[in-house]
Amino acid sequence: MPAPDPAPVRPALGIQGPVVAFHDPWAGDASDAVMRTGTGIPIPSQDPPPTPAQFVAALGDLGADFYVHHVLPTHEDPTAMVRDLTAGGIDVVLGNEYGNINGPYAEGTNRYDVPADTLRAAAASGRLVGVLYDEPEHLQIHADQYRRDAHLPHFGQTEGLGADEAIAVIDTTVHEIVGRVDAAVAGGGGARVPVLSEQVFPVMFHTLARAGMTPAPKVMKESFQPLQLGTALGAARQYDRELWICADLWGPDIGPWLTRAPGFPGHSPAEFASALRLAHLFAPTRLFVENIDVLVRHRGEGRFETTEHGEVWREFVTDFVPRHPLRWSHRDARADIALVHADDSDFGRGQRPFGNRAATAPETSRSVFAAWHALSHGQLPATGSCLHIPGYDFPRHRLNAIPRSEFPLAEGATEPTRLHGLFQATRGVLVFDEHVRADQLTDAGLIVVAGSRLPAATLAALRTRADAGATVLVASWLCDAAHARTERVGSGRWVVYGSLDEADALDALSAHLGPADVWTQRFGDHELRIRPASPGGETLDFEIADAAPRPLR
Repeated sequence: MPAPDPAPVRPALGIQGPVVAFHDPWAGDASDAVMRTGTGIPIPSQDPPPTPAQFVAALGDLGADFYVHHVLPTHEDPTAMVRDLTAGGIDVVLGNEYGNINGPYAEGTNRYDVPADTLRAAAASGRLVGVLYDEPEHLQIHADQYRRDAHLPHFGQTEGLGADEAIAVIDTTVHEIVGRVDAAVAGGGGARVPVLSEQVFPVMFHTLARAGMTPAPKVMKESFQPLQLGTALGAARQYDRELWICADLWGPDIGPWLTRAPGFPGHSPAEFASALRLAHLFAPTRLFVENIDVLVRHRGEGRFETTEHGEVWREFVTDFVPRHPLRWSHRDARADIALVHADDSDFGRGQRPFGNRAATAPETSRSVFAAWHALSHGQLPATGSCLHIPGYDFPRHRLNAIPRSEFPLAEGATEPTRLHGLFQATRGVLVFDEHVRADQLTDAGLIVVAGSRLPAATLAALRTRADAGATVLVASWLCDAAHARTERVGSGRWVVYGSLDEADALDALSAHLGPADVWTQRFGDHELRIRPASPGGETLDFEIADAAPRPLR
């Protein structure tokens, strides 16, 4: 008899602070003395400043359980902020983005670490629930994004190092970061909090999770959702971490909605609504939106006017979430198909692996893109894993010619153009790295093995899964002589491929892919089924299949 479902739960919901709409309520004019966006262009605040009490009231009105606050390096004292948030019943996450953009930097890096005193003070309030590192994978690979005086990657110098050596550098630094956060929080009398790796590129999730960070993928943005979520969810499952999700409204598109800056927001209200539902149904520990700027306009004297995107958020918080309590967690995720590959930090450009300017990613790392292409019925590109690759021209670039002083654009773009969608068809694909154990792959009927390297112990573990009945589709260059031929193994199959368009590989794939118009993900005995509800997958329909399939509205 199956075990009863656990009591229904919901992720905690949060909102990230303002970057162009109005001042940080506690820092005041200091907000405009630093750059608060990664655009490279200072953008003065566009609305009058609210008082702290007015801002906290607005967060409460929007249903925020927690507030994501990036520390201004010139205003590090959180005492007033946590006092006001505590009065409003709202928790806080402290982030490092503004320091990454402006400095000061940890020695020999482009990274800002939230000071220990700031962490201790926030922890003492009992309201600190996380410490966020903003796009650390981006700033490790693209070390010169903000800091231009020297090439100093986020976690440490990797010039001249191979993949394993570079990962060792990153691993050591991440352990030190997590240890410093733990010590500071304990010094403030607080409980241990996760250190988040909030990522735009779907690389290094496993590297950072293995070292101690909590995956926090961005949805929407410039991501392919099944690939982004399948990779982050796999990392959280493999390394037993929480999963947080950021619904990031910065993106490539333009349309007839309030626009604070080119690409902000770069997703339609309709896409935002589906993305929030998608993120909720993946059952993260916490879910937050970036940023409050496009949810509200402050008209002065505490009068906040909700935008179209703000109304979407309000409907999600007050209607969809209460009507759809979850009876599963991200920890219940199961793989119908497992994709196993080493991390080379390559998302399609093949440059600066792990921040090493003297190298390019191995050619075999591109087999990961070929695998996703095959597993998505050809709907994901075979050349990269996000929109930041050749072949995509972002509509938002058309707004760059408009002077920033003319923003916000109340009616948005006069010629709406959509590039980004939320849908590609995959069947329960979770990603595991080259250190995966056999017991972590027991649910997968198909295991696809790609990438540049594979330890002997993992090759043996994969053979164990084939013996137990799985079909293991493994790249020929990853096999030793004893495993280099296609054969029946125990009750399963061992299929060696040089290319995924070979007959044996196509046969193995076709038996497991599922339909080309459905994206699925299992959580325990529940299967989430996702279908496109509009051309291009801008919006989605959802269904839960268990004892009886239930469409969600």
